[in-house]
Amino acid sequence: MHVKFVVAAEALFAGYALAVPTATQQTKRQTGVEEYIASESPIAYQGVLNNIGPDGSGAQGAAADFYTWTRDSGLVFKELGDAFIAGDAALEVHLQNYVTAQAELQKVSNPSGDLETGGLGEPKFHVDMTAFTEEWGRPQSDGPALRAIALITYANHLIGSGQTEQAQNIWPLVQNDIAYVTEWWNKTTFDLWEEVEGSSFFTAASQHRALIEANALAAALGQTCEGCEEQASQVLCFVQDFWTGSAVNSNINTQGNNRAGLDANSFVSIIHTFDPEAPCDDVTFQPCSARSLANHKAVVDSFREGYGVNQGIEQGVGVAVGRYIEDVYMGGNPWYLCTAAAAEILYDALFQWAKIGTLSITDVSLPFFTDIYESAAVGDYAADSEEYTAITAAVKEYADSFIGVLQKYTPKDGSLAEQFGRDDGTPKSAAHLTWSYASFLTMIARRGGIVPPTWGAATGNTLPDQCSGASGKGNYAGPATVSWPSA
Repeated sequence: MHVKFVVAAEALFAGYALAVPTATQQTKRQTGVEEYIASESPIAYQGVLNNIGPDGSGAQGAAADFYTWTRDSGLVFKELGDAFIAGDAALEVHLQNYVTAQAELQKVSNPSGDLETGGLGEPKFHVDMTAFTEEWGRPQSDGPALRAIALITYANHLIGSGQTEQAQNIWPLVQNDIAYVTEWWNKTTFDLWEEVEGSSFFTAASQHRALIEANALAAALGQTCEGCEEQASQVLCFVQDFWTGSAVNSNINTQGNNRAGLDANSFVSIIHTFDPEAPCDDVTFQPCSARSLANHKAVVDSFREGYGVNQGIEQGVGVAVGRYIEDVYMGGNPWYLCTAAAAEILYDALFQWAKIGTLSITDVSLPFFTDIYESAAVGDYAADSEEYTAITAAVKEYADSFIGVLQKYTPKDGSLAEQFGRDDGTPKSAAHLTWSYASFLTMIARRGGIVPPTWGAATGNTLPDQCSGASGKGNYAGPATVSWPSA
């Protein structure tokens, strides 16, 4: 049970440890990265558009394993929403089509249930918006949370631009997804890789964010988000259970899972719960937090020896990153999106340190820093200090080295598949993966200092006095068809 084609067909479905290079070497390496970004960016952008909507060329005459996943569509459309807000006005029609399609898709009964009995947790559908009825890993409870986040992103824009009435039309869809979250957050689910049934770090962190954002949207619209605030704190309390003291164990409460727990699940979670207004908060695992950086080292290091393409690459230099080192699917290879996520976390952290004005190193994060800056020591470094400048330069160089890996294993036509070979780097598995393209675009946006709006992490990071696993009872209602004013 694996992601084959990540489809967002919205109108159809819908003195350093690493020696500092000389100026000449650094310029050459940076130029290579810049050239790759310049050439790959339009290809990745078009690669996303090719897989969405009725006009997407990737949606025409698609292969038999071409589906739409609620999770992957939510992730992609969240990223498109951020790009629209950042100034790409041409994307709005795609966002509107996505909203319209989801209003219909929420009503489709499927093997997971109907709207009120768990059907929102169904992982995938045919692109003609009919249910997929064959055996699969069900439920996948990250989907409703991620769809809610994508919908809220656009609804917040509509409110900010004086189109509150249109935002009100989106609320019933959000309310349904949040009802699912409040009712199902404490139940086992399949993870984002569709393989392990248990409790997933990515799912829980996404659910916490969705509850925080939905509560704020409800207030802005004069609506009520029943149980959102209380459930959010309990979900956040549960998120803490995934921390081992040195890294994230991405899947817990499982049976027969013999993995070590080091998984790019945690990378994808951290970049999608990044809040540019948040402090370096361990509780929400912000990118610049000690927990995030310690986990970054642990996960990346787990791949250093296992892949042939990583042999001979010294500590403190980026390597190819897969889902988890025990992976055997399609031979267990690096993934483009996982390698991009490793870089994106570091660009997020750089943004946060610059905004906060301080970089802190703790006992927990120190091993991460000494890999790339040998003389790093526990302490707080102000942005105007020489140490801050040197350390952040080393982090930037390290982040760029992951882009160098992507560059090395991107074919000449710029296409991004799902994976690339662990020994020879050749593209493998699903071709033209929407999620791969979208991950490249968000990575370079963060590198350029383009960040999404805040989601409220700075005020949504309070743990309850006592943790409880109790869930709520969701209130669902079939959403009306959503239409949009003519241009």
